[in-house]
Amino acid sequence: PVISLYNHKLAPDADDLAALDIMLFDVPDVGSRFYTYLWTLTHLMEACAKQGKKLVVLDRPNPISGNMELAEGPMLEEAQASFIGRWPMPIRHSCTLGELALYFNQTRQIHCNLEVIKCGGWERNQFQPDWGVRFVPTSPAIQSFESMLLYPGLCLLEATNISEGRGTELSFCAAGAPWIKGESIAGILNEMGLDDVLATPIHFTSTDPNTKYCGEKCSGIALEVREPAYFQSVSYGLILIRLIKQLYPQPFAWKPYITMVNPTGQQHLNKLLGIANSEALFELPLPQFIAAVTRLTQCRGWKEEVKEFLLY
Repeated sequence: PVISLYNHKLAPDADDLAALDIMLFDVPDVGSRFYTYLWTLTHLMEACAKQGKKLVVLDRPNPISGNMELAEGPMLEEAQASFIGRWPMPIRHSCTLGELALYFNQTRQIHCNLEVIKCGGWERNQFQPDWGVRFVPTSPAIQSFESMLLYPGLCLLEATNISEGRGTELSFCAAGAPWIKGESIAGILNEMGLDDVLATPIHFTSTDPNTKYCGEKCSGIALEVREPAYFQSVSYGLILIRLIKQLYPQPFAWKPYITMVNPTGQQHLNKLLGIANSEALFELPLPQFIAAVTRLTQCRGWKEEVKEFLLY
């Protein structure tokens, strides 16, 4: 039988595992803390440890590279733990799921009988286009390498009334709303020249009834990252939200994001960023805001923290 571990049930129970000799985990990732496949893996580890089952992780490369210099915080505070971030780690972690499984198995004392089978031919500084294989979507909203690359920053739009492009072919590669003037936003962003990202004014309309502004024409921007090896997605996403909030203070609003694991949808930005009082960050004057973003997104200790668990 097929057993979902996404909505009402996050981990297999004893009956689910009773007839198994071994559990295989062969699942892709996108390199971001709030992408839930990692946390499903941790629930599996706990369940297998409890039932005495061996878990084998068939590891895969990190598609947005394993370069630790590109890792970005904030580090998650345990008070903000949820299904989109159970334990302290940065948003962009630069690890593989196999490496994180080894790390959490030891640091969280899960005691799972765990084996990680390495993937071959991958170097840490490679991105998905460097692999020489076609892109396969990892979920309905991640339809391209570009959406993976932008996801750590543009997913923060979930906590606002700005569309992140869901329901279109530009999911997580765009930002817009009926009340935004895309030309203005694009002009400012391109003049700032952040990380050599090109912002293009666009109009889009979502056809998915579960998304913001379904059926309404949105004006906004599409983003093209020209230099992935230098792109800091979380910083870019924070600056983008700050800019739109400054230009459109009245239409802009923080918005609940309702899911099965967060039925009220409240404090979604806290859960995404992993820090308390996150909305207050955007009330700071610009110089203090930039300083806070720089401080929060740096995670220099992460490489040292996971060093002994890195496989590549």
